[in-house]
Amino acid sequence: MSETELRNHIEGCKRQNRSSQKWLFDRYYRLMFGICLRYASDEDAAQDIVQEGYLKVFNNIEGYTSKGSFEGWMRRIMVNTAIDAIRRNKASGWILADENAMDLLANEVVIEKDDTELDFTVHDVLEAMEHLSPVYRTVFNMAVFENMGHQEIASQLEISVGSSKSNLAKARRNMRSILMKSRVSNG
Repeated sequence: MSETELRNHIEGCKRQNRSSQKWLFDRYYRLMFGICLRYASDEDAAQDIVQEGYLKVFNNIEGYTSKGSFEGWMRRIMVNTAIDAIRRNKASGWILADENAMDLLANEVVIEKDDTELDFTVHDVLEAMEHLSPVYRTVFNMAVFENMGHQEIASQLEISVGSSKSNLAKARRNMRSILMKSRVSNG
């Protein structure tokens, strides 16, 4: 895909041209689905987030100013859409960590030397993430994949900074445990 071709389709989307929208959807669907799947509880939930995200992309494409990558702009919309979906579900079962729990976990987040010598694939990590609770998975994604700081995570999820830190520590501990168990069971 050339930069000119992408620009032409972005302009087409700004004019609400259906073929340009379809081209953009087809071109970025797999990537955006993968991003949303990291935040979602299952493929159906990820599909819903992607659909909602694309609606936001097409409704707000006038806001894309060609400063920076279009893929990055779309990615941010998808992540924010996933976070919005998580916020909507927050009342239905989310249990956020106690701020004081961070002190109890401080010594558990250190990765032992033996762990760092193990070689895990991206597939291993993504599969392990599926076993995290929604809040742990979300905070882990935001910190590790989106490079957000605890203040930004706390603001986005409407939790305290301490809860963000605690949830990330627990997510890392759980990820390590899941990966180690899978390593032992797979021999």
